[in-house]
Amino acid sequence: MGRISTKENIWKFTLVALILGIGLVLARQAWPYISGVLGALTLYILLRKPTFSLAEKTGRPTLAASVIVVCAVLFVAIPLSLFAWFIIARLQDVNWNSDAIIAPAKQMIDILKDRYEIDIISEKNISFIAGKIAGIGQSIINGIGYFFINIFVALLMLFFLLTGGRKMEQYIASVIPMKNINKKETIDRINLMVKSNAIGIPLIALLQGAIAWIGYSIFGVPNAFLAAMATGLCSMIPIVGTMIVWVPLSIYFMVLGLWGKAIGLLLFCAVFVSMSDNLFRFILQKKMADTHPLITLFGVVAGIPLFGFMGIIFGPLLVSLFLLFIDMFRKEYLTENEASTDVSD
Repeated sequence: MGRISTKENIWKFTLVALILGIGLVLARQAWPYISGVLGALTLYILLRKPTFSLAEKTGRPTLAASVIVVCAVLFVAIPLSLFAWFIIARLQDVNWNSDAIIAPAKQMIDILKDRYEIDIISEKNISFIAGKIAGIGQSIINGIGYFFINIFVALLMLFFLLTGGRKMEQYIASVIPMKNINKKETIDRINLMVKSNAIGIPLIALLQGAIAWIGYSIFGVPNAFLAAMATGLCSMIPIVGTMIVWVPLSIYFMVLGLWGKAIGLLLFCAVFVSMSDNLFRFILQKKMADTHPLITLFGVVAGIPLFGFMGIIFGPLLVSLFLLFIDMFRKEYLTENEASTDVSD
């Protein structure tokens, strides 16, 4: 019996090593398309209920999945593609010449030197920063190809997820090494976090970007649309958020001596842009996950380098699941020990 047990253990650990090894190889090869995979999973979580409901009514799961995928193309893929092309057109219209980019910064430096005798940074460093900004712009344009490939991957994978969704969920639940109550809690947390981040974060970014664009247009901010886009993206960063954009813009106007524009822009953004963030989040948190800002902050910081843009959604999810698993471990293995220790004392 001992020999059989030893052989079984060897086979078991060998099989686990093979699974992990092959899984890592496949994951490494598929990593360039991770945004498409995560996008498909996000859409699946958002669309699984209407798909299953339609499948029950029609009795044809494949037809139901096809209809939902077509709707995803019309209302998600096409708008995103048009928005991407719009961004490309705007970026191509921008002169990425370093001298043109650093001209406002040089002007501000000269004013600070002449009026206040303050040398905050050398023009060499400003030129270096401008070169990085230009590189970011070109990287965005060059990454558009991967963007469309990942959209295709997401839609293709979404179709197969929707057609075999229930079986897939049952299989995943059967291999998760947890108690049923912990499985349910984990699945519920994943659904809640994905829905909250996938809907709430982009919606707040869009609304804040639109409000910022109105203010930037009123007060004459250069490249108001691009500045508004940057504001919307920065709204995804907790705590500091949109201040990363509109505070430097206000300081820029102050240094130029345009105090009316500076104060007006500062007040407009402080009242309408920042307050709208609190209002929108308060409304959404009543219907979605009430996630702590630090979870979102560390999640976004960790998620974007790992998953790209989809890290905004899945970064906070990873942090949330990490904390959930720690809490499960505490309840499962530490609580009883603590209780036994208290009794013995």
